[in-house]
Amino acid sequence: MTGNVVLLGFAVAGAPGLSIARSLTSLVAFLVGAALGGRLGVAMALASRRRWLLTAAWAEALLLVAAAIASIGLELGSATSPSRLYIVIVLTALAMGLRNATVRRLAVPDLTTTVLTLTLTAVAADSSVAGGDNPRMGRRVASVLLMFAGAAVGTLLLRWGLALPLVVSAIGVLAATVAYGDVPTSRNPSAGSGQTPLK
Repeated sequence: MTGNVVLLGFAVAGAPGLSIARSLTSLVAFLVGAALGGRLGVAMALASRRRWLLTAAWAEALLLVAAAIASIGLELGSATSPSRLYIVIVLTALAMGLRNATVRRLAVPDLTTTVLTLTLTAVAADSSVAGGDNPRMGRRVASVLLMFAGAAVGTLLLRWGLALPLVVSAIGVLAATVAYGDVPTSRNPSAGSGQTPLK
């Protein structure tokens, strides 16, 4: 969404080829998704951590699969089917908002879904070169490399249309959530993070 805010600023200032409507639609849908994710976290505060995470993951995956279905046959460079394009934008932004609200509630250090700037800063600022002791260096570097790999794989999958990377994303969400949900709470990095503990 940082990019959408920046692109919206460019579009308002008259930069060619940018859409105010698309950026605004994405931002509003993201905020709605984040609000729904927050509501889900509150509603499931007494549920087990695994149940809450799986509920959020299934909701996100269903949104992504719906976006994949809506995107079948959609050509991104074409002016045809603008309503279908907006459906894809809304569904994916809702999924992103839900994911970010969920990850924020988990409060795992150095593992945000959308912002790597602070992680990269921490890698350098906490390094032994800077006089630090390299805390969580493996996790920090892994999160940057995995974000890079995900972007590269997603771009390669776009060769077969927009639906395939969306479906792969939905499967990845469910697989990662199941794997994370099986980590015992005592080993969960969010323990002691100041967030309300989930059972």
